[in-house]
Amino acid sequence: MKLVLRGHHLLCLQGFQGYGYDEDFVKNMDEINQARKLDDTTISITNEADDICKACPNLKNNLCENNAQNERIISMDNEVLSKLNPVREYNSADLFKKVENIFNSKEKVNNICSKCKWHEECLFYQKL
Repeated sequence: MKLVLRGHHLLCLQGFQGYGYDEDFVKNMDEINQARKLDDTTISITNEADDICKACPNLKNNLCENNAQNERIISMDNEVLSKLNPVREYNSADLFKKVENIFNSKEKVNNICSKCKWHEECLFYQKL
């Protein structure tokens, strides 16, 4: 299976535990979270709307909510992408291991996660 994921979603998926904007979003997020754990899953990374965003009720004209919010999301993505090679395709297990090793403290994810509405529930953030 091939997935396309935004940079910051590489962190979100590691902390996902069933919260979301609505039932469709949660179902899609859960399916992607399960797919990323399969041995044959590959991932391309981006700073644009991805396979998770397609089920988000805030996605309008391929933008997140509004221009200001979209720019903030892109900034979060770019911070993650700056530590990776955004033009290559990754084996999912290898990519998530790499991301976990890079973003291994609250200081390293502060600019990405601290203003997220889900960070109090996020298992990834909480374990740091």
